[in-house]
Amino acid sequence: MIEDGATERGSVTTVRRIGETIRRPVGEWTPSVHALLAHLEAARFTRAPRPLGVDGTDEVLSLLHGEPAFGPWPAKLRSTAGVVELGRWLRDYHDAVRDFRPPAGARWRGQEEEWRPGMVIRHGDLGPWNSIWDGDRLVGFIDWDFAAPGHALDDLAQLAWYAVPLRSVEKQRRAAVTGGHVLRTRLDALCAAYGAEPTAVLDALEALQSREAERIERLGGLGQEPWATFLARGDVAEMAAERSWLRSQRAALRALPAGR
Repeated sequence: MIEDGATERGSVTTVRRIGETIRRPVGEWTPSVHALLAHLEAARFTRAPRPLGVDGTDEVLSLLHGEPAFGPWPAKLRSTAGVVELGRWLRDYHDAVRDFRPPAGARWRGQEEEWRPGMVIRHGDLGPWNSIWDGDRLVGFIDWDFAAPGHALDDLAQLAWYAVPLRSVEKQRRAAVTGGHVLRTRLDALCAAYGAEPTAVLDALEALQSREAERIERLGGLGQEPWATFLARGDVAEMAAERSWLRSQRAALRALPAGR
């Protein structure tokens, strides 16, 4: 966990801890994200930061105590029980956000669609690096800057992409989770915990990967950050490789006997 008074720079933003708070640079999306987080607090959804206002050029959020899951992942996340906990967290989040109505004129970072009934506000960056763990307990998810209107299934697809993980063998090894049978078991467990069919999640993931590659090319080409950085570092080619991997493995993921 980041130490009191320390500053950490990630691939997208810089955060600083002061006491029991986290400070991050504000953006035009900050009021919308704070409205979302305030709604979650009112709904007694405790596994997300609480918005504590703005201090100059920084937003102020409550600190979630624990460690982010960088590779190799902690033992709990490498277990089936870990992905079950992720699926339950996402189910609880979507239940809590279902009746949230964005404020008039809401702005969201990299927004692709206007909110309409039937949508939720997606977290938008559901990778293990944003999950906070206290030992074997999932504390919650941080980094809500990419929250935006979308479809609930896309959140689940993104979580499956990064947390099963439905990625190349190299990425599996970095997480210390490998093997087609293991991936099938983890995908099934995640979907069962959330309440969705794995085939629907795989369909959503293929579409999500295509949209994300297109967004990096479009917004990155316009010089809009962080997509310009993503474009420059080769994320479009990496995304194409990940889509190719998913297509090549999809039949096997559904045909393998889970857990064997």
